[in-house]
Amino acid sequence: MTAPTLEYGEKKVFGEPSQEGEHAVYEQEPDQNTSPAPTDEEHLDARSIAESQLPPAPDGGLHAWLKVVGGFLIYINIWGFTLSFGAFQAYYSGNILSNMTASSISWIGTIQAWLLIVVGVLSGPLFDRGYFRSMLCIGNFLVVFGIMMLSLSTKYWQIFLSQGICMGIGAGLLYIPSLALVGIWFDKKRSIAMGLVMSGIAIGGIMYILMLNRLVPMLGFPWAIRCIGFIALGAALLSFPALLSGSKVLTRPRKARKLFDKTALKDPLTLLFTLSSFLNFIGYNIPYFYIPTYAREALGTSQSLALYTLVMAVAASFFGRITCGFVAQYIGNIVGWCLCSVISAVLAFSWISITTVPTFIAFAILWGFLSASLVTLPASAFATICPDLSRLGTRMGMSWSVSSIATLIGPPIAGQLIRTKEDGKVDFLGLQLWSGIFLLVTSCTLSILWYVSMKKLGKGWRI
Repeated sequence: MTAPTLEYGEKKVFGEPSQEGEHAVYEQEPDQNTSPAPTDEEHLDARSIAESQLPPAPDGGLHAWLKVVGGFLIYINIWGFTLSFGAFQAYYSGNILSNMTASSISWIGTIQAWLLIVVGVLSGPLFDRGYFRSMLCIGNFLVVFGIMMLSLSTKYWQIFLSQGICMGIGAGLLYIPSLALVGIWFDKKRSIAMGLVMSGIAIGGIMYILMLNRLVPMLGFPWAIRCIGFIALGAALLSFPALLSGSKVLTRPRKARKLFDKTALKDPLTLLFTLSSFLNFIGYNIPYFYIPTYAREALGTSQSLALYTLVMAVAASFFGRITCGFVAQYIGNIVGWCLCSVISAVLAFSWISITTVPTFIAFAILWGFLSASLVTLPASAFATICPDLSRLGTRMGMSWSVSSIATLIGPPIAGQLIRTKEDGKVDFLGLQLWSGIFLLVTSCTLSILWYVSMKKLGKGWRI
């Protein structure tokens, strides 16, 4: 796959968008009698711009679908470990980190998720400049190296460095470039391709939770993590030929997007979206972090059943991600996001009254299915309200950078709200209220965003 080159002076067809997704700028043909001849410097600049453009997306073929397979394998590793942290939280609190508070342990998972997003935002411009191969090698190395170092860790600072810092940076280098690469090879089928790639999140989460549950009693924690590391290494090695096949075009630098757009600070829709997203992620992650801990500490289940409860929630999120996309097509992304935020808040409040295992399992399944939209719909909603699609990547990166702070601080603060009663039972009331209140406030800010968007964009109520 090679990029087409245009000779200087070749005209662009009117109405044709650029390959970078930006709105093309069209000028009148210069007067041949009065316009000066192009200089050598202008000639080189024109050739450089032309050569930096990507060819039309093939929307299929062997190389294109290999990118989907490669992205799927990458997402199994980078998001699978992040989504399954609740299983590690439960194991650490009852074993090698039993002397640490739940809040302190949760910092390991939140720093990993935060670095994944923040480094992911910064890796976008590096991808545009042609450094995908380097990020693919370094990112996969850091993820696998972090897992292997985790198998040797016995102290808090060791686990924090290996699972939190090392794996977080590695995952961040792979996060955005993997999706961007799929976006280059697909146009009309892009939503299907992206959906298949992101399904690796749930598959990875389920796989790693089950491996941890089965292998720790048999082999012990160190060898259980090494086995997970070998699986992650296999997925990483298989992703190389899949993602790099037919991709010589990636070595050609392209125009890198800006990291900051000051006009976004004056756009009420962008500001309302960022506020909603921030509040959303403060409350969203909490059940995933503490479902196994609640099952074991409050309901007295076995460690195995506690982990299986989290597996059910993650499995339900797989179907929830698919379903919410179809629903949003009919009622709008913001409306769907707001509706699911209200329902998730009600679920979080109902968690307070749950005292039996079957009811809690039902809660976990419903939470996984309904809360999936809280991370799936925001990206689509932002594309709807962005006034200039040529700035979509920059503004999305700015918004995600702010939201990542909520991902970082939400679960640790909620963990500080856990109390032990005089009779020795663990009280999760503060944690449950924290999640429910923030999701309810999110639905309020989303209602305001929907109203302002409807008035400003004039697109009707389906936004």
